[in-house]
Amino acid sequence: MLERWKLDVTVAPDVEDAAHAAVGGRVSRPALVRAFLVHLLTASGAALGLLALIAAVDGRWSLMCVWFGLALIVDGIDGTFARRLKVAERLPRWSGETLDLVVDFVTYSFVPGYAIATSGLLPGIVALPAGVVVVMTSGLYFADRHMKMSGNYFRGFPALWNIAAFYLLLLRPDPWINAAAVAALAALSFAPFPFVHPVRVRRLRVVNVALLVVWSVLAIVALDHDLAPGFWVSVALVAIGVYFLGVGLVPRLVAD
Repeated sequence: MLERWKLDVTVAPDVEDAAHAAVGGRVSRPALVRAFLVHLLTASGAALGLLALIAAVDGRWSLMCVWFGLALIVDGIDGTFARRLKVAERLPRWSGETLDLVVDFVTYSFVPGYAIATSGLLPGIVALPAGVVVVMTSGLYFADRHMKMSGNYFRGFPALWNIAAFYLLLLRPDPWINAAAVAALAALSFAPFPFVHPVRVRRLRVVNVALLVVWSVLAIVALDHDLAPGFWVSVALVAIGVYFLGVGLVPRLVAD
């Protein structure tokens, strides 16, 4: 009977070797500290998500988007540090991939889902169901082992609900149009169309990165004007958003 309660403590060979390397002194303590600091950097995204949630509860939507922006920066740089410092090899106890997914769910989906449900952007009768749809489809998307296509394209809409919330707050169209947009994006999470990663996809990378920089500058302008930046800034932001949403559908030299 006691055999049922024994824990399986088998350690994968690569994890065991890395742990032995650390204990045996082949990895210096400063190197281990630097590796752990990378995990702390990634985890700080969750703290930024909490700050965004607090801002959303207070109805301070521009501040919420500022925290989203900082979380995007953290998400954009932590992987580079992790690879350069060999974090997976030196600290196998903590999974950077799992940590990244947890943080991304908070900042890309859960807090934006709350904002979409409570901001008054959608008709009252569908606001809460829309928020539920956002978090549920996002959970399924992050759990999808086939979320990536060849060439580093995402498969379908990659649960960028922080960006979607930013656009809804910026444009503030008719509530039913917002509801339709949320429904369409949720459905596109399961559509097998290629969605470009602006940095990792090689095709049109220079154009994509340049547009990403322009978008970032325009988004800062919009936030500085409390999400009311004027007609031309809004038009430019929409045009860039449409480009990124559709550029993956342009005939490409990447196999599915």
